[in-house]
Amino acid sequence: MKTNNEPLEKLYQKVTAMCPDTIEPIVIGNSGQQISFTNFWDSEIARNGFVYMSWNAGVARILVPDNLKNYVREMKTGQYCIISQGPWLVPESPSIELLFEDHTSAPFSLQISPAQIDRFNACADRDEDFYVSVWTRGGMKLRMPGKFRKVEDLPSLQPWVQ
Repeated sequence: MKTNNEPLEKLYQKVTAMCPDTIEPIVIGNSGQQISFTNFWDSEIARNGFVYMSWNAGVARILVPDNLKNYVREMKTGQYCIISQGPWLVPESPSIELLFEDHTSAPFSLQISPAQIDRFNACADRDEDFYVSVWTRGGMKLRMPGKFRKVEDLPSLQPWVQ
């Protein structure tokens, strides 16, 4: 839902500015839920300070670029990660909010645009159990349960309600 009076073209430009358009594809080699190799760490998207989310084998893998490694410390405070899917800036483009629930009034969260996601996870939409793992260049740093929901607008920043 469009919440301001800006033309859609300007909103699309904002989303593009948030995550660079690049002809360089992100390549991720999978070994089940693990990442065996990736070009993410040296990609334009990582150099510009954007996280990337990749799904495989029932796990949402959050790749954190070198210049945002301090985010991992904040993510570790969460007991689980709530992934909320909904419109953010551009109504027709579903985006993702990652909220690392620590049961405080200000849990760590990120909003990421569609260009920062390789695909949306169908199993999360079917209310199946899944996990979220966080990766840096040095490997997997964190693994926790995930919860998925669709919301009307992002940011949501709401606690999980069963």
